[in-house]
Amino acid sequence: MRIFFTGGSGKAGRHVAPYLASQGHQVTNADLTTLGHPDVTDLRVDLTDAGETWSALAGVPTTADLDDPGLDLTRGSAYDAVVHYAAIPRPLASSDQTTYATNVLAHYNVLEAATRLGIRKIVFASSETTYGVCFGQGDRKPLYVPVDEEHPVVPEDSYAMSKVAGEVTARSFHARTGADVYGLRINNVIEPHEYTELFPAFLADPALRRRNLFAYIDTRDLAQMTLRCLETDGLGFEIFNVANADLSVAATTSELVERFYGGVEVRHEMGPDETFYSIDKARDLLGFAPQHSWRDVLDDPRGGTR
Repeated sequence: MRIFFTGGSGKAGRHVAPYLASQGHQVTNADLTTLGHPDVTDLRVDLTDAGETWSALAGVPTTADLDDPGLDLTRGSAYDAVVHYAAIPRPLASSDQTTYATNVLAHYNVLEAATRLGIRKIVFASSETTYGVCFGQGDRKPLYVPVDEEHPVVPEDSYAMSKVAGEVTARSFHARTGADVYGLRINNVIEPHEYTELFPAFLADPALRRRNLFAYIDTRDLAQMTLRCLETDGLGFEIFNVANADLSVAATTSELVERFYGGVEVRHEMGPDETFYSIDKARDLLGFAPQHSWRDVLDDPRGGTR
């Protein structure tokens, strides 16, 4: 595929975009900063500008494409798919108004240009924060665990609000065009080097992970999930939780329920290390199978094995 990848220079994108290229896809990174990866084409685009976004999606992806006799740009786009990761990635990085306005407008511009130009596959980054726990005021608990995609999304912060707005917008563009539009509610993104840097503290004090529902997603498994979305057609509009299969702490699920989730409904019996951030839907519909764990790098303080 020719993939128009927004935000490929960000924490998640700089791993996912090169991975897609390594799988034989042509990847263009549309971002305000360059990635500088030899297998990914950089294109500087301000996605909050509708004209720039449209022009970028309607343009020639690479100089090699100039010699492709089968490439017709007189109508539509040369790209086969859009992966939209670009965003101000959290609250408190910019003003609330700037965070919300930037994320919502860029998201709308990308979806409008892509669908108007005839692209039939769009994968976009939503967030765990939509459930209202991560950046909620005080000690917010989910209504039930494990948290699945049917859990209400009522966040308080500007970032999560922008992601909920993005999901509603995406559903509407699917309804308008019939394109496959898949949203990923991505949990806390962890790069491989962060296991040794961050996780010793997490294993010692599980309270540090309360706001993330004690979950995480390895960038390599996020890349796999993105590829699964690109390779799976015909689902229409869908939202998927994205996390690794295990907890990001050494405590067991039962210990965490007792300490942090008193009075919270436990909807089914859970394994001792099973994530509270349900990935059953991604497994069932996409064949998502996380491969990585902090246990590959660190010893479990309880003496257990993966």
